[in-house]
Amino acid sequence: MLLKYFYDEKLAQASYMVGCQVTKEAVVIDPARNITPYIEEAKRNGMEIVGALETHIHADFVSGARELAVTQKSCLYVSDEGNEHWKYENIDHLRHNLLKDGDEFQIGRLTFRVLHTPGHTPESISFLLTDGGGQADQPIGIFTGDFVFVGDVGRPDLLEKVAGAQGTAEKGAYQMFESLKMFRELPDYLQVWPAHGAGSACGKSLGAIPSSTVGYEKRFNWALQHTNCDVFVNALLDGQPEPPKYFAIMKRVNKVGIHLLGELPDIKKMTEIALLEERILNGVQVIDTRESVQFAQEHIEGTINIPFDSSFVNWTGWLVDYERPLDLLVKPEEIDEIKETLHSIGIDRIDYYMNVDEAIAAASRCESYQNIPPQEIDTIMKEKNAQLLDVRYLSEWNKGHIEGAKHMMLGTIADRIDEIALQYPVIVQCGSGIRSAIGASLLQANGIKDVYNMSGGYAQWKKDVQHNNVTSGG
Repeated sequence: MLLKYFYDEKLAQASYMVGCQVTKEAVVIDPARNITPYIEEAKRNGMEIVGALETHIHADFVSGARELAVTQKSCLYVSDEGNEHWKYENIDHLRHNLLKDGDEFQIGRLTFRVLHTPGHTPESISFLLTDGGGQADQPIGIFTGDFVFVGDVGRPDLLEKVAGAQGTAEKGAYQMFESLKMFRELPDYLQVWPAHGAGSACGKSLGAIPSSTVGYEKRFNWALQHTNCDVFVNALLDGQPEPPKYFAIMKRVNKVGIHLLGELPDIKKMTEIALLEERILNGVQVIDTRESVQFAQEHIEGTINIPFDSSFVNWTGWLVDYERPLDLLVKPEEIDEIKETLHSIGIDRIDYYMNVDEAIAAASRCESYQNIPPQEIDTIMKEKNAQLLDVRYLSEWNKGHIEGAKHMMLGTIADRIDEIALQYPVIVQCGSGIRSAIGASLLQANGIKDVYNMSGGYAQWKKDVQHNNVTSGG
C-alpha cells in the first residue's frame, strides 16, 4: 500500500493519496483544488488516480474532487447522508458513487468502509481503510475529515453562523456526541488521519502534529473525556472563533460545482499606473501584498494591505467581495503562488496584477499611517479625542480589553464603517499589531484617513501596564 500525505500550510488542510501497489490504482481523500501534486505523485509511482473521496462538503477551501473527475476521469466517492440540503449537485455527468453508512468499496486490494459521522456537518462520513495486500483482515486507519482532529473535533456551528440555519449548531453538537460514542468503540491501534491541522478555523484547538491514533485521542482529546452529553455540547459550542465569510461561498461551490482551473482566464499584467488608479476610482478592489511596515510608510490611496503570509488566505476570504473584480499589487516572483492561493478559496475574478514597487514609484496619490507604541495611545485619545478600535476575535475581547475601546472584529469592518465617527482619529489595535495593520488599511481605503496602528497590540499594552504598576509601586 502507498500512503502519501499532502499539507497546505496556508489553509492548514491535509489530503491523502492511497494506492494499491499491485494494481497501480490510487485515490485521493479530500483533494485540494490544485491537483498537480497528486498527478505528479501518481506518475512517480506509476499509478493512475481512479477515485476522489470526499468526507463532507468542505467550507474552507475549494475541493479538487471535480477537477480529478473531469481531467483524470476519476470516480467521485461522496456522501449520500444528510437531508436534501446536503446532497451533491451537478454530478450526474461524472462517474460517481453515493455512499451510505456501512458501504464498502475496493480500490485494488484496498478496502474502504464508510462510517456516517455527523456533527461537524450532517452528511459527514469517515473512511476505514483495510490493506488487503498483506495478511491484514482488519483496518489500519481511519480518514476522519473534519470529524476528529488531533486534540479536537469538528465545530458544529458553521451552518448556523455562516448559512443562517438556526438551531443547527446545538443539533450538530448532540450528533457529534453520538458520533464520538462510535469512535470510542474503534480499536486503539487505528491510525487517525484528519483533514486539518493547527490554524484551521474548523475547530478551536487543533494539534500541530499530522496524525494520531484512536487510543491516543481517547486518552488525551478533550472532547473524548466528556461522558455527560449536555456538558459536552456546552463545551463544544463555547469559544468557537468567528468563521470567515467565505465559508458560506465554499459550501455552495463544493455542493454545486465551480469552474475548472483550466477554464479561468489568465491574469493580465498591468504596466500603466493610470489604469490602476482609474480602476480604484471605479470601485475595483486592489490588494497590496507587501509587509505591513512597508505599506504603512507609503501606499496607493484606496488599496488594502493583506501581507502574503500564512494568514493571507484567511483574511482575503474575510475581506474580498467575490462579486467584484480584484487587482493585485505584488512582487512579480510571487504572482503564481498568490494566484494559486486565491483560487484555493474560489477567488477567481482576478483581472490584473502589477509590480508593487513600480506602482508606488509612479502613483499620483499615495498616503501613509503611523505605527505607535501602546504608551502613546492615552495621549492621542485625550488630545485628539481619538477612537480606539479593537479588531480581535470576540473570544479574545471577552478575556480582556482596554477600557474605552470599541470592539469590531477585523473581518466585519467593511460592513460597519458607519459605526465609526468620521471626524475623529482612529487607533486600531489587535493582539500583536498584525491584524490591526490590515484594519488600518481598510479604514483608509474606506475614506477614514486619520489612522494609527498600535504596534505590539494588546499583549504589549498589558506588559507595559504591568511594568508601570510595578515600577510605580501600584
